Amino acid sequence: MAARISSLATAFVLTCMATLVSSSVRAENLRLGIVGLDSSHSEQFTLRLNDPANPNHIPGARVVAAFPGGSPDLPESASRVAGFTATLKDKFGVQILGSIPEVCAAVDAILILSVDGRPHLAQVRDVIASGKPVFLDKPVAASLKDVVEIYKLAEAAKVPLFSSSAVRWYPGVIEVASAEPTPALSALSYGPAPILPFHPDLFFYGIHPVEALFTVMGSGCQQVQRVTTPATSVATGLWEGGRLGTLHASHSQPIGSTSYKLVRFGQKGVFEQKSQGDYTPMLREILKFFQSKQAPISAKQTLEIYAFMEAAEESKRQNGKVIQLREVLLKAGAPEAWLPTKATK
Repeated sequence: MAARISSLATAFVLTCMATLVSSSVRAENLRLGIVGLDSSHSEQFTLRLNDPANPNHIPGARVVAAFPGGSPDLPESASRVAGFTATLKDKFGVQILGSIPEVCAAVDAILILSVDGRPHLAQVRDVIASGKPVFLDKPVAASLKDVVEIYKLAEAAKVPLFSSSAVRWYPGVIEVASAEPTPALSALSYGPAPILPFHPDLFFYGIHPVEALFTVMGSGCQQVQRVTTPATSVATGLWEGGRLGTLHASHSQPIGSTSYKLVRFGQKGVFEQKSQGDYTPMLREILKFFQSKQAPISAKQTLEIYAFMEAAEESKRQNGKVIQLREVLLKAGAPEAWLPTKATK
């Protein structure tokens, strides 16, 4: 009897070891596909994943297939597709395929990197049909309604999905966000917000300083009020507990500007962002997500960020009126579970 128990125990241990080895092998050989070769992210992500000699190399996955996509009516997209497609094919050996379903069939997970947010909903539909986990680059979409629909589709199909700005993972932003154990009393986030045609004016580049603001303030924004000039927008959000978060968005800064700054006003002092970063920390989080299927940023958190930007847009339309986040989310079709609490007067 003792021998049989010992034999069973040994078999159990060997099975566990085999499972661990198998999981490790799967993690080391994740095959990734890219949808959208009209953004520098397609090149920069592939560089970090596929080139072991790169100082920022991230082991555990390789980009093996891609669908170029592109938006003919958007110069910021159309002018870059051919160059990035050639780079991924010739420099990194990525197979260029003719459709999103073909890419999905060839890989374990998908990166949607199209610079234009308008096609994201249709692109996500194709990926969800495959059941593969997906990272959706900023902006999630070109309207809050589409953002909500994307997350509803993923939720209904139980397909893991998340989106984030790389700024959320910058070491300097993390340092400010974790400067005190208590919530920030207020915060100021500055950054470039050049406007991309067909998008709400904060969605394209304004997402970066907005996400930095939410990284330090956390969830709980209830309303937004905005003052706008052609060069600059200042949007102030009221958080639960009377805390204030302010975005200073510079519309005059060009695409590619790195003029970001985050300031936290806390219980014991003022903490300023001292360093920035690159795509590497976020890409590590993306790889963890693909391996675990657990998104580091929830649907509700992401929707609150986009609702902040949509409420700021609505405040601009209404000459600086205070706009409730619940109102814009309800209008966009968000379910109750994803709505922020009502602001108290």
